Amino acid sequence: MKRLAVLLALAGVGVSALLLAWLDAGRVLDTALSVGWQGFALLSLWQGVLFLLLGLAWAAVLPGVRPVVLVWGRMVRDAATTCLPFSPVGGFVFGARAIAVRGVAWPTAAAGTVVDVTAELAGQFLFSVFGMGALLLLWPGSPLLAPVGATLAVVGLGAALAWRGRRVIGRTLRGLGGRLLGEWFRGQGGLDCVEAELARLYRDPRRLLRAGALHLLAWFGTGFGTWISLRLLGWDAGLLPVLALEALLDALVAAAFIVPGSAGVQEAGYVGLGAAFGVPPDVALSVSLLRRARDLALGVPILLAFQWVELRRIK
Repeated sequence: MKRLAVLLALAGVGVSALLLAWLDAGRVLDTALSVGWQGFALLSLWQGVLFLLLGLAWAAVLPGVRPVVLVWGRMVRDAATTCLPFSPVGGFVFGARAIAVRGVAWPTAAAGTVVDVTAELAGQFLFSVFGMGALLLLWPGSPLLAPVGATLAVVGLGAALAWRGRRVIGRTLRGLGGRLLGEWFRGQGGLDCVEAELARLYRDPRRLLRAGALHLLAWFGTGFGTWISLRLLGWDAGLLPVLALEALLDALVAAAFIVPGSAGVQEAGYVGLGAAFGVPPDVALSVSLLRRARDLALGVPILLAFQWVELRRIK
């Protein structure tokens, strides 16, 4: 699996390079840079708003934990997923570790991560359904309907498996925790305590509903961020088509979760889906590059701060 992930990541980077070469790298970069520092700062600020919303969604399933701790944990989770060569599971472990360092018991951190991911997948599934509905409304005869329907089925299956297989996820966390954290993890109670926390957190469905609603709002917020990017690039796009575009793109990225950092998948998705929605390929690829640049500009400092906290604990 490690070798496959590396090969997929390299293939994704190759796809991105080919797209840049095909669409004229200089023109694409000039388009992306046309937003200026103020535009880039606006995109970064909007991502900060989304971090806050995602942290509050996590707090909905862990009401006894300070929201500021969970906002920080969510920032670390996303930074690890977007900036490091890991699958999303690696980001989940980093995020759980970030809040455990801030005083949350490891079983609660691990179980809370599983429940939060379940709620996020449920929100994404509803967002994808919205995208499918918007596509049917805007372009009823679109050739995208069949592949989008298949992708939507994969996302829905993932959400269902996350719920049905929550005990299996707990065992996976035990394996990851045992390898990454060794005796410390076993000293925190290991799998038994994680499973007990999972049962406790899943016992109240209202927590999942609140978290799912906040995650759904965050998914729409992601689409709004893409709309801001397009407007900054000079493309006068309607909000509904852009939200539909983002919903379908996020479903595609989720279906290709095995590719670290969705390398190449995001870029090809923006170009392919953007063309179907009338967005020029160079503009669509510029949106993807802006998203990558924003993720790095925010993610690298977050990971450095996380590492600094870890080093202070060692001292």
